[in-house]
Amino acid sequence: MPKILITTVPFGKKNSLPLELIKSSKINYLINPLNKKLTEEELSHMISDFDVLIAGTEPITAEVIKSAKNLKLISRVGIGLDNIDLLAARKKGIKVSYTPDAPAPAVAELTIGLMLSLLRSIHISNDEMHSGRWHRFFGHRLEEVTLGIIGVGRIGTKVINHTKSFGLPKIMANDLCPDIKLSNKFNLQWACKEKIYREADIISLHLPLTHLTENMIRKEHLMIMKSNAFIINTARGGIINEQDLYEVMENGHLGGAAIDVFNFEPYSGPLNKIKRCVLTAHMGSMSVDCRTKMEIEATEEALRFLNDEELKQKVPDSEYLLQEKRLR
Repeated sequence: MPKILITTVPFGKKNSLPLELIKSSKINYLINPLNKKLTEEELSHMISDFDVLIAGTEPITAEVIKSAKNLKLISRVGIGLDNIDLLAARKKGIKVSYTPDAPAPAVAELTIGLMLSLLRSIHISNDEMHSGRWHRFFGHRLEEVTLGIIGVGRIGTKVINHTKSFGLPKIMANDLCPDIKLSNKFNLQWACKEKIYREADIISLHLPLTHLTENMIRKEHLMIMKSNAFIINTARGGIINEQDLYEVMENGHLGGAAIDVFNFEPYSGPLNKIKRCVLTAHMGSMSVDCRTKMEIEATEEALRFLNDEELKQKVPDSEYLLQEKRLR
């Protein structure tokens, strides 16, 4: 009888359908008993007897894969693949699938919410009120500012589309493959990253973590941004240098930041000392509908595999090539 290990947590909490699908297939399964993001060592000890892994963001390294004696499929709940050693998986004949479209609506909406919070100092006013202080902050409307969107894929495009409801603000965008059609629909110009750093009032990142984007934004980039600019990262930890961001903000530069993703999670670094920095617990995809869709899609993919059916959401060859380039 095949066995499924579910490491991503929570799982099946808001909608039990993913678990019902597994139970109805009479397949043995185990949900992460530690109820937290697993370390490499914890996952290595846990994975040895399982055929399928329904995975989250825990590190699925070459060492983990070496320990996975029976593993044949990694079904990723989500879109990011930087935590999976794809090349080690391929070398061992392990297939990898993911759910790239499911989280996009929730991440895009959280991004818009963070923009509004930064522009109107909602997070700071909330903190002040809870401390017994009454202060009315001046802010700006989204229509009045220049947005910088770096990464215009599934999520970045949805963020841009949402701005229509706010009166078509000026948008500067950067992507390896610019979609010229967007320029005709929005007040949008394609620009290099350096121009966006210098001219945008809000910069929002929507990039995968690769050899090209790791540590992409460092102190020298933060310092050329406007002194009152905002930066948002709902993409992947490691794209912004967290220590540099802390030092720059500690010294009074930047109007604020909103960070949902971190190098190491749970996060407990120095940014929690900066009141004008909004910190959220990697919850971009955690709307009930999107999280449920991610879990269902990953589960259905696992069951297809175990029923010898063709996978519908295999990770494309381009993702393997990206990891190969990173090692060169």
